[in-house]
Amino acid sequence: MASTRVERTGEEQVGAVPPHPPARPPRNRLGHLTRLRRDRSLLLMCLPMVGLLLVFAYVPMAGNVVAWQDYSPFTGVRASPFVGWANFERVFADPSFWSAVRNTLTITAFQLVFFFPVPIALALLLNSVLSSRVRVTVQSIVYLPHFFSWVLVVSIFQQVLGGAGLLNRVLEAAGFSGVDIVTNPDTFLFLITSQAVWKDAGWGIIVFLAALAAVDPALYEAAAMDGANRWRRIWHITLPALKPVIVLLLILRLGDSLTVGFEQLILQRDAVGQGVAEVLDTFVYYRGVRNGDWSYAAAAGLVKGVVSLFLVLAANKVAHVFGEQGVYSKR
Repeated sequence: MASTRVERTGEEQVGAVPPHPPARPPRNRLGHLTRLRRDRSLLLMCLPMVGLLLVFAYVPMAGNVVAWQDYSPFTGVRASPFVGWANFERVFADPSFWSAVRNTLTITAFQLVFFFPVPIALALLLNSVLSSRVRVTVQSIVYLPHFFSWVLVVSIFQQVLGGAGLLNRVLEAAGFSGVDIVTNPDTFLFLITSQAVWKDAGWGIIVFLAALAAVDPALYEAAAMDGANRWRRIWHITLPALKPVIVLLLILRLGDSLTVGFEQLILQRDAVGQGVAEVLDTFVYYRGVRNGDWSYAAAAGLVKGVVSLFLVLAANKVAHVFGEQGVYSKR
């Protein structure tokens, strides 16, 4: 009997359902008032920026209502007649609008290929320099043009590459015929890209160098001990460390793809012609401000904003698919 009782007990233990894992203790969620008291210093520091965004970014969005009106600044928003989607129909039927879109996308694609990788390459070169004094000196020199206005940048390139510039004088002194790069529509893409590289590449270097500063030097030492050469260390350590920053800046660049340098292009639009230098921002300016067609310009600008938002959301979704956080994290 005793043996039978033991056998039954063993069978019951084998066939018994295992106990459920212990439940996780509930999270200690703080109340709203507690979090406000805890973060009141940070919130007070953010208030000025939030106020600026409200006044200069969100409140002006109410003016988009003129895109559905036949707006006149002399009658005001309330007295302007409502025309529905007529302004958007004019925008999509206007060949000049699509020409501006084509120029904008062409400039953006060209700069994405030839300008976006430049700060990454320069950051990798500076990061490989052992002397901190040389690194800081080069970084300061490259970053200095970022503080120049586009008027000054365009004037410098005009003095160097223009018809009466330094390059033409040197060529004519050597017996060659001069070239005017500044007013040549065929070289306009290379001109504005070189201007953007000279002016803003230094800012991108600082961003990527800040990301490289977070890389543990022990990883490079361990890779060197395992026999990895410089290119292997860059490929397997440096570039993966820069990947989140590259993805984030690429998403922001795609979202800003329909907004290329307004000041840079409007300063050179008359020199090369409307056919290659007319982008969406200059198109909206000349149609809305110069010609007084406010409703048409508002409709074109609103289309541009909606497409830019869609590009940001789509690029951020692609970043989530590849395992990156992007602009905002996925819940």
